Amino acid sequence: MTGMIVTMGEILVDILAEEKGQGFHEPGRLLGPFPGGAPATFIAQAARLGAGAGIISCIGDDDFGWLCVDRLRREGADVSAVRIEPDQVTASAFVRYREDGDRDFLFNLKRSAAGRITIDAAARAMLAQCAHFHIMGSSLFSFHIIDEMKKAIELAKANGAVISFDPNIRKEMLMIPEMRAGLEFMLGYTDIFMPSGPEILLPTEAKSERAAVEELLDLGVRMVVIKRSRKGVSFRSRDEQFDLPAFPVEEIDPTGAGDCFGAAFVTCLLQGMGTRRALDYARAAGALAVSRKGGMEGVADFATLDAFIAAAG
Repeated sequence: MTGMIVTMGEILVDILAEEKGQGFHEPGRLLGPFPGGAPATFIAQAARLGAGAGIISCIGDDDFGWLCVDRLRREGADVSAVRIEPDQVTASAFVRYREDGDRDFLFNLKRSAAGRITIDAAARAMLAQCAHFHIMGSSLFSFHIIDEMKKAIELAKANGAVISFDPNIRKEMLMIPEMRAGLEFMLGYTDIFMPSGPEILLPTEAKSERAAVEELLDLGVRMVVIKRSRKGVSFRSRDEQFDLPAFPVEEIDPTGAGDCFGAAFVTCLLQGMGTRRALDYARAAGALAVSRKGGMEGVADFATLDAFIAAAG
């Protein structure tokens, strides 16, 4: 494998409600802090798989920030482009679980250090080594971040990097013209689009999944990977179209599953694997991620993934 996998976006701590149905209107037991954030979890999984992997981000000079950075270092991730903002606090997310397993989040992002992410000299140096750049829609939470993300994409693409995009973006955000324009800009550079289920319709004018796939391929996207949670995954390109089931696993916490899935998939592709084999590892990484509480707690190496796949038959 040559070159780095690079992502950009929030590093944060997750603080989790202990019980399903527990809210934040009254005192309750909480678990954490866990190191997290979708981009940080993605890059932790890529690093655990042995990829050269780095993140462009910003943290406060506080315990939450150092908890996350120390964990990323232990996973082998390059944190040289993580800037420290002494006058800002590290981002956080409080997570509660409904009885049906869906989650609600209380974020501190815009007013945290994560809101100060900038393409500075350290970020440019990392992007100069980038073979694959991954965009997380969760990171597009301000106009400033969108502008900086555009710079990163252009620098990465100019160096020949492959661009993947996990939209993970709220529908109401696309009602803001600047947000819609930012999404369309990024899609114009995207090689691999990895939406979760109905997210595939958000950036298109299509009314059906099939039409949305065609529209995306016409835009120049080479691969569309549709994550379907417990129902598995669908792969669509001009040359291949197939569906794969999810591995059976007891779900403890879905946080980080899609991030681990995406990281395993692009890491395997960079190693020269075919799409089906890469998706086997990606499905296994996603399944193992949901078996532990906390976004980064379920990241796995290849030996662990191989053992899981073998046991699943």
